[in-house]
This record gives sequence, C-alpha cells and structure tokens, in this order.
Amino acid sequence: MTRLTIEVVTDSVASCVNAQTGGADRVELCDNLFEGGTTPSAGMIKLVREKVSIGLMVMIRPRGGDFLYSEEEFEVMKEDIKVAKSLGVDGVVFGLLTPQGDVDKQKTKELIDLARPLQVTFHRAFDMVADPFQALEDLIELGVDRILTSGLERTALEGADLLNELIEKAGDRIVILVGGGIRPYNLKKIVEKTGAKECHVSGRQPVESKMQFRNGRVSMGGALQQPEFSISVVDSNLIAALRD
Repeated sequence: MTRLTIEVVTDSVASCVNAQTGGADRVELCDNLFEGGTTPSAGMIKLVREKVSIGLMVMIRPRGGDFLYSEEEFEVMKEDIKVAKSLGVDGVVFGLLTPQGDVDKQKTKELIDLARPLQVTFHRAFDMVADPFQALEDLIELGVDRILTSGLERTALEGADLLNELIEKAGDRIVILVGGGIRPYNLKKIVEKTGAKECHVSGRQPVESKMQFRNGRVSMGGALQQPEFSISVVDSNLIAALRD
C-alpha cells in the first residue's frame, strides 16, 4: 500500500511543532485562517523553519476574498515569494484566477518561475474555477506540483466523485491534494472514494486563554462570517473626512 501523505494547515509555531510531533509529513503555514489563509509574517516563517524539519509550505496570498488580484497585490505576492525562499521553506502555495474563472496562466507562470526550485501548490482557488478539467490541464502544462482541492464542493466528502475523476485524469502528471472537512472519522472513506494519496487536514482544537482578567464588552475581531466575493479597500473620501 502507498503511504498516505498528510499535510496540516497551521497558523502558529506551536501548531507546526504539534503537527510534526503527531506524524505529519509537512505543514502549510498561513495567517488569518478565518479568511481562508493569507501570507504569514517573515518572523513566523523563520521561527517555524528553525523548529520543524518536516516539509514547510508557505501560503502566498495578500488578502482574503476572491483570487483576482490587482497589479499591486501581484507585486506583493512576488516579494513574499522572495522572502519565503530566503528563509529556507520547501514550497509556496498560491492561486490566481481570471475574471472568467480560468487559471491566470500568465501570472501563475511568472510566480512559478520566481519560486523555483521550490515546490508549488495551486491552492483552493481551484475550487472557484469554471471548468475544473481545463484548469487541471492548464496547471499541468504550467508545471505545478500539486493542486489542493475539495472537488469544487464545501467538503472533500461532498466533492468525492469529482476528486476521483481529477485524480484519474491527473495520473502521474500532477498530485491532487485532497482537502476540506477531513476528520479522523471520515479520512478512510474519503481516501477510498477518491483514491487520494495526499490529504490536507486542519486538526485544530480550541485552547482556553490563560487570561484571568477579561473585559467582555470589547471584541478585537469583526463579523463572524466573511463575505466571499467582496474585499475591503480604503476609501479616500473617508480618509479626507477624517483629516477634516
């Protein structure tokens, strides 16, 4: 039997260490998991690399929301790849789409060329494409190492049929990294239904704060649900009003 590769999504040094201790093959290091993951800080990447010896993949995503990026955001992604490379990571994770829901081949190739010789994963932007089979062929043509996907559904179990088709069509040309709602109680079923050789899991549990004094009147976060198809941009009129 082929050994199943386990990748754990993380957002802290402690989580990376715990993933390694638990037997993970690699981690995907992110920030802002509530928004689906954004690029972690250079300090975080550096310390994680010092603490873990398993594979370290780093998210390259300048913001939450959709995967249609401005030129400025694209420049940020390029700079973040350079930083990640300098800190000794094993790979980077990103995804870029066109307004029509296709893989942005031109910008994706530019990031791949910049990232090499690191591994490259195209993340769950894939789950927002209009045609998954065309996107699969585009990413194979570009030389991407793996695709993280839930089969265009909310969870891998719901997308199992499409995942199985993608894995069969991919063959040995690219790895389909199956993720989305994978838990210990359904992992075996998902692997059997999809034929997955690599799985992407979270495995997080809540940890109670050690704070003794607590001000319950204030919250540092925003709304519980982030909008999928809108982003926050500074309004110059509001800034001018503040200045006035």
